[in-house]
Amino acid sequence: MTKTGQSGQHEKLAIDGGNPAFSGMAGKPEPKVGVSEFLMIAERFGFSDEAMGRLRETLSDADLGGGPHLGRYYGSASPSMGDRFEALAREKFGVKHAYAVCNGTCALQAALMAVGVGPGTEIIVPATGFIATGMAGAFFGATPIYCDVDASLQMDPDKLEALITPRTAAVLPTHHWGFVSAMDPIVDSARRHNIAVIEDCAQSPGATYHGRPVGSLGDIGCFSISSYKIIGGGEGGMIVTNDDRLFDRIRQAAEAGGLWRPDRFAKPRYDGELFAGSNYRMSELESAIDVIQMQKLDGIVSRHRHIWKRIRERLSNFQEITWQSSNDPDGDIGYLMRFFPRDHALGDKIVEALQAEGIGARCRGPEAGPDWHLYRYHFPLFDTAKEHCRPECCPVAADLYERCISISLNQWWSDADCDAVAGGINKVLNAYCTRLKA
Repeated sequence: MTKTGQSGQHEKLAIDGGNPAFSGMAGKPEPKVGVSEFLMIAERFGFSDEAMGRLRETLSDADLGGGPHLGRYYGSASPSMGDRFEALAREKFGVKHAYAVCNGTCALQAALMAVGVGPGTEIIVPATGFIATGMAGAFFGATPIYCDVDASLQMDPDKLEALITPRTAAVLPTHHWGFVSAMDPIVDSARRHNIAVIEDCAQSPGATYHGRPVGSLGDIGCFSISSYKIIGGGEGGMIVTNDDRLFDRIRQAAEAGGLWRPDRFAKPRYDGELFAGSNYRMSELESAIDVIQMQKLDGIVSRHRHIWKRIRERLSNFQEITWQSSNDPDGDIGYLMRFFPRDHALGDKIVEALQAEGIGARCRGPEAGPDWHLYRYHFPLFDTAKEHCRPECCPVAADLYERCISISLNQWWSDADCDAVAGGINKVLNAYCTRLKA
């Protein structure tokens, strides 16, 4: 077939053997994401001006070809950094499935969507711990119900049963501050009532309970992998489960665009597979950082455990002091050492004296302002959980959290550092308390 050109003559179509009208671009493409972006990241890492100069001299956009694809979408490298991160999570946390998301709150939201939390339902959360756990449920119209804690500062399983109602959709034990919740009785109660167990593991990745990693004990485990947790470089999260159908629903909640499906745009393969979700995918840039961070986890946990045990073994017991209890001493990470003085006045003296000894101790005390780690100050949830935020609802949490003395432990302390810290704690407690005989 031919066509008539501007001269009025017929030209042969390329499909019939003629010359193509556009045989290739003459323009010089540049990568969408190039050296300038890489250097901006390097600058954020804090390289010196001299090092930045050497990087600029070494790199050019020509080295990148078409440039990197930093989103986890069609066109990203295979296997992607997200794939590698999830593979490490499956191995570390002993689970069948793992899905990387943009932060820990999104992990909680996707998990709650997956188990059907919504308006008219209730979720049970511990009375200590960051507001994000309860807020994730309130975001979907669920009511957070606060469960009091025990001397471990974790959810008290003896208080759980009385809080379960026909509206309860999930219980969310939170493994706080490097310690673990009493998972066996919590899971037993939930199973008797056929409600989901979602573990909030944001502050204890790498901890174990009776030999099993946290996150693998309930139906779903949620992690925050971020710069202000023990691993993570920016903002990131991870969701894990051993349940195939729950994993489908987690991915639909976290990536409703359907990239996770074998046939992205196909009709539902079974009832409940598809619903209105969101987009919580982690980027390849964050995944690249967290692949390395996950590889560091075992060392971080091992160092913290060694330091905590070395210090604790050298501490005496005192009549006026109660140490934080443990649901699994071998499974805790223990990056904080906590104890409860008899009263606030004694606590103030101990903290002041410890700080003078060079030991970083702190205690809230009764005059402290609001703190979103204690239920009575969860102001954004008062509209949905007003009756459950009263000070008298969880008296143990209110007492222990504000009376607790915390000492942060540094994973890089030497044995000599540990011994000096233990000696300083004993020195102060000997001065203000009554030492008990061994």
